[in-house]
Amino acid sequence: MALDTMIENPLPKRAMKAELLDAETELKLAYAWRDERDVQALHRLINAYMRLAISMASKFRRYGAPMNDLIQEAGLGLMKAADKFDPDRGVRFSTYAVWWIKASIQDYVMRNWSMVRTGSTSSQKSLFFNMRRVQAQLEREAAASGEQLDQHQLHQKIATEIGVPLRDVQMMDGRLSGADFSLNAVQSAEDEGREWIEALEDDSAQAAELVEESHDTRQLRTWLVEAMQALNDRERFIITERKLRDKPRTLESLGDELGLSKERVRQLEAAAFQKMRKSLETCSREVQNFLM
Repeated sequence: MALDTMIENPLPKRAMKAELLDAETELKLAYAWRDERDVQALHRLINAYMRLAISMASKFRRYGAPMNDLIQEAGLGLMKAADKFDPDRGVRFSTYAVWWIKASIQDYVMRNWSMVRTGSTSSQKSLFFNMRRVQAQLEREAAASGEQLDQHQLHQKIATEIGVPLRDVQMMDGRLSGADFSLNAVQSAEDEGREWIEALEDDSAQAAELVEESHDTRQLRTWLVEAMQALNDRERFIITERKLRDKPRTLESLGDELGLSKERVRQLEAAAFQKMRKSLETCSREVQNFLM
């Protein structure tokens, strides 16, 4: 027995005692809320149809959600319906509210079915609530005609019957086939069985990768220092201020400090880069010759 069935919920009892609205009264209340934002009229409209919301919520108990939560979601859907209802369309409020109540409950069920998001599109929602029923019907029909369906054929027939893409059927079948399991669950019944989390690949860098990366970083730093030493003081100052600061300085500000034009500073920067490139190419050739 679900825990929520043991908790006394007075809402269903109150809903059963609520007034029954005739079409004329319902229309007056709807106009009062839409045109005058009469809160009392809204409360009467919602209270009168809360029994409808509870009745619809009870149809979704088989999905394992607590009944109290289902009723709450149904109530939210009912309030959305009351807020958006247009009495000028000539439709009874109950007919209009059914769709909002159902949508609110279905969204809640799908959000809480699994830790992994089950789906959000209309085809995925249709599959979630109809796939098993349609599958059972197709299997009964196949058995009656002596036909044997493999999984692919069954998926194709389900897709055709519900009117959704085949890939959505295959995805939903996988999600509905198993429940969520804890990564701390033991893989076997043995005393020293590994937990599933121990079988996950470690995405962090391994020891060999860390050593290699550290070595490469030191080597690059050494080459950069040697390349910087090939520059004169002014070129080294320009490169430092332009490329090695958290906030690089502009050519104009450096020109003002050095008494040079912005274009001249740019030329000196380009010449310094050319010197550094030659130095780094020399280091690279030395490494290649050593490896050969």
